[in-house]
Amino acid sequence: MQEELFEYAVIRLVPRVEREEFINVGVVLYCARAKFLQTKTALAEERLSALSPETDAAEIHTHLETFCLISEGRPCGSPIAELDAASRFRWLTATRSTILQCSKVHPGFTASPAETLSRLFSQLVG
Repeated sequence: MQEELFEYAVIRLVPRVEREEFINVGVVLYCARAKFLQTKTALAEERLSALSPETDAAEIHTHLETFCLISEGRPCGSPIAELDAASRFRWLTATRSTILQCSKVHPGFTASPAETLSRLFSQLVG
């Protein structure tokens, strides 16, 4: 199978933006030729409690679910979910100063975007 160019970013939870401390909570991966844009997330609530006990884990789960829905282009009340995959990926990975932030976008080559997403998630989040 031929390898295709992909891009990915790590999703970070920054409970107190002014402190710049974060927890890796997911990975978003985009492969244009394979028409693949998917996000995988997990919140380690014990790590969140240690870093910021006042942060509401249920609210974070809601934000992460919305992030996933937008990446998949599923209806979620956001007009961004209606954009094409490339535009959704660029919007999701844009630099921002909010509780959910993404790392810089990194490229690579893969024969299987889904397997690469799982591998990156294990290495960077799990």
